[in-house]
Amino acid sequence: MGAQGLHDHLATGTTSVCRAWAVTCRDGAVYGFTDHDRDLTFDGVTFKADTGLTAKALQQATGLSVDNTEAMGGLSDAAIREEDIAAGRYDGAEVTSWLVNWQDVTARRVMFRGTIGEITRGAGAFHAELRGLTEALNRPVGRVFQQPCSAVLGDASCQFDTSQNGYVFEGPLQEVLENRVFRFGALPAFEAEWFMRGRLEVLSGAAAGLSAIIKRDREVDGERGLEVWEPLRATPEVGDTVRVIAGCDKRFETCRLKFNNLVNFQGFPDIPEDDWMTVHPTASKSLSGGSRR
Repeated sequence: MGAQGLHDHLATGTTSVCRAWAVTCRDGAVYGFTDHDRDLTFDGVTFKADTGLTAKALQQATGLSVDNTEAMGGLSDAAIREEDIAAGRYDGAEVTSWLVNWQDVTARRVMFRGTIGEITRGAGAFHAELRGLTEALNRPVGRVFQQPCSAVLGDASCQFDTSQNGYVFEGPLQEVLENRVFRFGALPAFEAEWFMRGRLEVLSGAAAGLSAIIKRDREVDGERGLEVWEPLRATPEVGDTVRVIAGCDKRFETCRLKFNNLVNFQGFPDIPEDDWMTVHPTASKSLSGGSRR
């Protein structure tokens, strides 16, 4: 029936409609919510009714204006937990919203597609900003004319395989300090500061799925310690498995010597410096680049 079935139902004047939301997190987990008083199931997703979830009116416009709305609901272990929000598990999650005839869920229409923006929480409830698809157009795109490489190590532009031996370490944590410094045993196979500017990913435990950029890579008393720029938003425990990927400082020399990936370097190493651009003019007629005498 789809949208036409919903349209015919609305035309009767006596309706039985509700809203349903499907949230797909970046780790692939899918959650369903509805403001109806009983669960609904369609498209392989069960939309739970015990969340207290409601939504404000959807603001839509033509052109490139950003569609936006807001969802509100209660925090509970059965639905959305406060610790999951704090850990950032819903940041950037994809959202699809339907208007559904709860007596016949085949009569439904997609009303909104987008992502979750800012989430605030407190007093047992949360408020989630929902941003439309045109939000992605509200940012600059394209390459930057600069000396350092603009690619992210391992992405489609870089094409470097970070899973190669010598560029990744995977093992258990031996110590966690202030949720910011993570210590392992001796790692003699990796040079000093090998992981600086790299990535730390938690693979198991309460912080599984979270990651951070490495600020410092130090060896103290024979043990390797990695400090990240910002504390993880959930605390790993000793014994949790962590993956650490080598760091790249975006320099031409690093790409050539450390990764042997110069063919994919995305910077402009020969771009003139600022002092060259502002050099004072000369009366010399020689433009060969040699000394002026």
